[in-house]
Amino acid sequence: MADMYDMNETRTRAVEQDATLMMRKVYWWMSGALAITGLIAFYCAMNAWNLTWLFNPGVFIGLMVAELALVIGLSAAIHKLSPLVATLMFLLYAVINGVVLSSIFIVYDLGSIASTFLVTALTFTSMAIYGSVTKKDLTKLGSLCLMAVIGLVIALVVNLFLKSTMLEMIVSGIGVLVFVGLTAYDAQKIKALLYGAEYSDDSAKIAVYGALQLYLDFINLFLYLLRFLGRRR
Repeated sequence: MADMYDMNETRTRAVEQDATLMMRKVYWWMSGALAITGLIAFYCAMNAWNLTWLFNPGVFIGLMVAELALVIGLSAAIHKLSPLVATLMFLLYAVINGVVLSSIFIVYDLGSIASTFLVTALTFTSMAIYGSVTKKDLTKLGSLCLMAVIGLVIALVVNLFLKSTMLEMIVSGIGVLVFVGLTAYDAQKIKALLYGAEYSDDSAKIAVYGALQLYLDFINLFLYLLRFLGRRR
């Protein structure tokens, strides 16, 4: 019995170590993708000729459709894709998103972008740590936040026609709260997925998928905070 207990304890410890190692990779992949997005966005913004075609409605819509297709494709087919293909799709998304987000350097002051990024990083890190260590099940919180995301999208579309500053601020405030909650929920969910996966191709693909989810949480939290903290040019 003692030998059996020791074997189970050893295996549990090994699984925990593997999950911890893969969770670190999740954050490394996410950080790398954020760096790529930031560098691409800054490069495009500093080269005005790159922005002339970006503000073409057809090109902009095409980029948005490509982003949506990559996110849906990667999320839906993650178990069928090889780790290499999943990683390349994620990095391609980060590049395209960098092109799309280059416009923020035209709209907002560089100093306020940097300070908002710092606030976002601190907030994101705090909630990711909370989600990883808390024993409380955050499933209900995640479901509520995901439903709220749908409401945010609808409100943003409606405000394209209303052009209400008040509605924009309300939506931005709700958006910050929603993605703060989603950060904690996703961190807990990804940790659980990695804990249940063997150290193999499956765990590598889950790490890429998790990096994408946390990357999206970070970017959206940053954009909503920027509407409050950013100084327009």
